[in-house]
Amino acid sequence: MPTKATADAPLVVGHEWALDLLQHGLAQDHLTQAYLFAGPPRIGKTTLALYLARAVNCLADSPVSPSPGSTKPCGKCSACRKIGQGLHPDVRVIDEPGNSIKIAQIRELQMEMNLAPYEGQKRVYILCNFQQATLEAANCLLKTLEEPPPRVILILTALQAEMLLPTIISRCQVLSLRPLPVQQVQQALENHWSLEPSRAHVLARLSGGRLGWAVEASQDDTLLRTREKYLVALEQVIGQERTERVGLAQQLGRNPLGLPEVLDLWQGWWRDLLLARSGNTQALINIDRQQTIINEAQHYTLNDIQGCLRTIEHTAQQIEQNVNATLAMEVLLLNMPRPRDGEMQPRPERGVQ
Repeated sequence: MPTKATADAPLVVGHEWALDLLQHGLAQDHLTQAYLFAGPPRIGKTTLALYLARAVNCLADSPVSPSPGSTKPCGKCSACRKIGQGLHPDVRVIDEPGNSIKIAQIRELQMEMNLAPYEGQKRVYILCNFQQATLEAANCLLKTLEEPPPRVILILTALQAEMLLPTIISRCQVLSLRPLPVQQVQQALENHWSLEPSRAHVLARLSGGRLGWAVEASQDDTLLRTREKYLVALEQVIGQERTERVGLAQQLGRNPLGLPEVLDLWQGWWRDLLLARSGNTQALINIDRQQTIINEAQHYTLNDIQGCLRTIEHTAQQIEQNVNATLAMEVLLLNMPRPRDGEMQPRPERGVQ
């Protein structure tokens, strides 16, 4: 199983429009000092941010560069390699999986920002999942965005731009990344991560156009196990009564930071039911569950499925607004439609282990 991309892999796969925009700003020496890259988890936001960090610090046209005259970022010079390895002193990535960015971290960065770059052209700070930052941290960063220090570029990433303060959004150039075509993901997995075509096809479809998800799933089955756990929990709970639904909501509510990904997974499952109910099985995401989806779709009306999709979307918005996670999940699960006809029997209770 591959552990890294081949040497000829591009720094970014897809998102050509975003690359063109950044390259134009670089060529015109007119880059913005603050960017916000928005999009679903593992769609390539941090990868694009590191691309920009390489571009502004690349040594491609330097006398010490191994490839003078090449297009920035070259991906081969010492600066590009250091940034790719997380070793460049002027590029910092702040990523706190499962935790919020705190005001103390922002204040520490603000002190650094006032210093001249150590060896690069610009200091670049990448703050991942900034929708999870505390309100105090967000307000503290706002002061920097209002008067950014020279030779500093700030890049925030978030699931959706609307999850941040309007005053922060207004001071950033927003690039909202969209899922890649499934075929493009499959080709990248085959050509640059050396996956067999059959496995690349399955992972590309399951990824929903998120190359980062597909690559991570190809290297570590944790993502696939997590996906299986939450899909099984969903398939079970829709055939169960109020008590079991409330119990699952309480389990899920204990980890509110993980709920956006759970809701995105469930939304994909119900969207597949909608496609199957409409007779369009060619576009299913969860192709490893194709027959199950086709069978279960017959137990719901189109109104049932569309209503559930709207409820999931509303729940996701509530979670973004930091409402009580357990309560929001209880409302969602209690309002999920039960299968009709009585053909589908309730599954044995297992919950989320």
